[in-house]
Amino acid sequence: MAALKDFLKADDIQKALDAVKAEGSFDHKKFFALVGLKAMTPDNVKKVFQAIDADQSGFIEEEELKFVLKSFAEDGRDLTDTETKAFLNAADKDGDGKIGIDGERGDRMITE
Repeated sequence: MAALKDFLKADDIQKALDAVKAEGSFDHKKFFALVGLKAMTPDNVKKVFQAIDADQSGFIEEEELKFVLKSFAEDGRDLTDTETKAFLNAADKDGDGKIGIDGERGDRMITE
């Protein structure tokens, strides 16, 4: 599996991490836009999803979401429980408690 730095710019990653440094400030739409994912190809969006999917289950579960910022940089902070639940609720389209890959666009949590 490719590292996120292989297809994301280090400056974009740092800018996005700086924007969500304070607890309670994480907004997945803003973060993913700042890091440059909205302009990526579906294949690269899928690679990002796979990098976040730490256990390679094909789904991103709540525990993986808590550490999502560490997928982008080792010094990324953990999301608060409130941020994690809000992120999951926004991205879990079928209500099963996890986020799956959307076949058309890689992963809707990143692009919507």
